[in-house]
Amino acid sequence: MSRTEKAGFRKQKIIEAAVVCILKKGYHQAGMRDIAEAAGVSLGNLYNHFPGKQAILMELAAIEGAELEAFIAPLETARSPAAALLAFANAYLDYMAAPENALLTLELTAESFRDPQIATIFQANRSRLIAALGKALGHETSDGDLYAEMVLDLIEGAALRAVAERRRPDAAARKALHEMLAGAAERPK
Repeated sequence: MSRTEKAGFRKQKIIEAAVVCILKKGYHQAGMRDIAEAAGVSLGNLYNHFPGKQAILMELAAIEGAELEAFIAPLETARSPAAALLAFANAYLDYMAAPENALLTLELTAESFRDPQIATIFQANRSRLIAALGKALGHETSDGDLYAEMVLDLIEGAALRAVAERRRPDAAARKALHEMLAGAAERPK
């Protein structure tokens, strides 16, 4: 393994350890020393890769952007927007209802209230998702973006509620979401 590959592997281990520490302790309680220990690297080595927790958060934002691409691409390239919307709703609901995704989202959202730079990075990811959803809904105006944002809020809220209640989103929630999306697609443009 080359030096570059080793550094990439170590950086990945650090990110994974950071996520575990944030999930266990919360963003503010997870220290750089905790992250280094969990990653099996020295504190100095950790700082060689990330100058602070904000840099780790920025890396998490980049990872989130890549993960969201799996939801964005099908919306942007769909031949059947209605089918793409339903597939999106199911997949995004399941993604957000994974306990680790829900908890990490809450931690990062809370930190974005405190740190405008973090807010800007995570908002860019969300804006891209909203734009793709608005396009699939056939509402590419600012009003459409608001509507798409409300759809995302609904999905995320349903997912967070399911996680808080320690259950998976049920068929009734999916049916209501599908009906709402069908109504949104039929809404005058």
